[in-house]
Amino acid sequence: MPTLFEVTTHFFLQLAVILIVYRVFVLLFRGLRQAQVVAMMVAGFALGPSVLGWVVPAAQQWLFPTELAIGTTTIAHPNLSVIYVLGQLGLVLYMFMVGASFKLDILGAHSRQASATSAAGVLVPLLIGGLTGWLLVSAGGFFTAGVESWQGALFVAAAVAITAFPMLAWIIYDAGLIDTRLGTMSLSCAAVDDACAWVLLATVVATTKDSMSTAVLAVGGGLCYLLFMVFVARRALARFDTWIVARDRGEHTSSIPLTYLSVVLITILLAGWFTDYVGIYSVFGAFIAGAVMPRGELLERTLGRFEPLVAYLLLPAFFIYSGLNTELSLIFEPAVLIAALVILVVAFAGKFGAVYFAARWQGMSRHEAGSMGALANARGLMELILLNIGLTAGLITSALYTVLALMAIITTFAAGPVQHLFQRRAWRNGYVFGPSGEAPRPGFHRNKPVPSAQRAQ
Repeated sequence: MPTLFEVTTHFFLQLAVILIVYRVFVLLFRGLRQAQVVAMMVAGFALGPSVLGWVVPAAQQWLFPTELAIGTTTIAHPNLSVIYVLGQLGLVLYMFMVGASFKLDILGAHSRQASATSAAGVLVPLLIGGLTGWLLVSAGGFFTAGVESWQGALFVAAAVAITAFPMLAWIIYDAGLIDTRLGTMSLSCAAVDDACAWVLLATVVATTKDSMSTAVLAVGGGLCYLLFMVFVARRALARFDTWIVARDRGEHTSSIPLTYLSVVLITILLAGWFTDYVGIYSVFGAFIAGAVMPRGELLERTLGRFEPLVAYLLLPAFFIYSGLNTELSLIFEPAVLIAALVILVVAFAGKFGAVYFAARWQGMSRHEAGSMGALANARGLMELILLNIGLTAGLITSALYTVLALMAIITTFAAGPVQHLFQRRAWRNGYVFGPSGEAPRPGFHRNKPVPSAQRAQ
């Protein structure tokens, strides 16, 4: 058993390697219009058994050990536990930042479109994903023994319907869409899609344990938490913010009051604890906590202080943990390869197609609808969370984990470039994405005559 000193020193080395590899991928992906969070995801798989473990397995197992043998018993390696906890802390803080940046006024102005698009983005993937899951259970090798056909159907339905909420937020931020109707509606649809997926996952996990109380606790506890935060915590936090601002008025400083920072951190941690406890996952609790925070200079300063620590130190640890559970070499098995191709087709057709046509039906332009469909198709972060839960709960095998992880990589990798393609087409046609939707680009005249000198060139 390694000592605390050995665990600590090895963790410092692990974290340094994670950051070096992640920054290398950031530079490589910059020309491909990929968000930094995509580089984190790929770095996680590169440092796992799929790449580093395939090239130099001894070095990979020494650098990122996952198991520790104590006599005849095998337990999780302490360093793996440290990486897991660090990644979870990064997720929670990051989702708070996303919630605090969420534009509730824009969402309220387009609630009808967001509701219809969310419904389509959930129902269609659920149906075709459920059918695919049913067939995978019958095929064998993708779910563990004892998993019924309908349980497998619900799990794959959730995996196909889910959207990478935190990753989507980063993509939208990098694309400059955070203050637009497109960005706000995409985030709201992702929140609804993920909530439905987590309810399905809680139901599957509960039924495999012969205890429906888990699902009831997830739904009831989540609803109570939402109502408390919206109607009680939001007002209390607003009064607290007013008191802090009044107390520090006249002190012209860019620092953050320690009392304010302490209350924010306590709120985030309690939100994450409670939503984890009831079974709807801590990221949703942190997002709601951020969404109800009163907007103002104090919050902006706090987010500015959080961002470097969260984005460049804590969050990469989560992707490394996920990469350690993925074995892409399994994809070369014929049955696994066929399943991967089917899942990819179902994922793209179900999510992009449903969101695109629903958005067009709601009056959005083809550029906005295409961008929204592309963004909704990103599944990276939340997909990996769902897969980790399914693997830990003993629902799925390494084969299905690998198939769905590969789908998460491809759909997320494609989201940014495809969205940019639609955005660039809108720009070329004289339009930009704004708070009210697609609007004419300032200074653009479609029928403006071209000077003869330019025609000659």
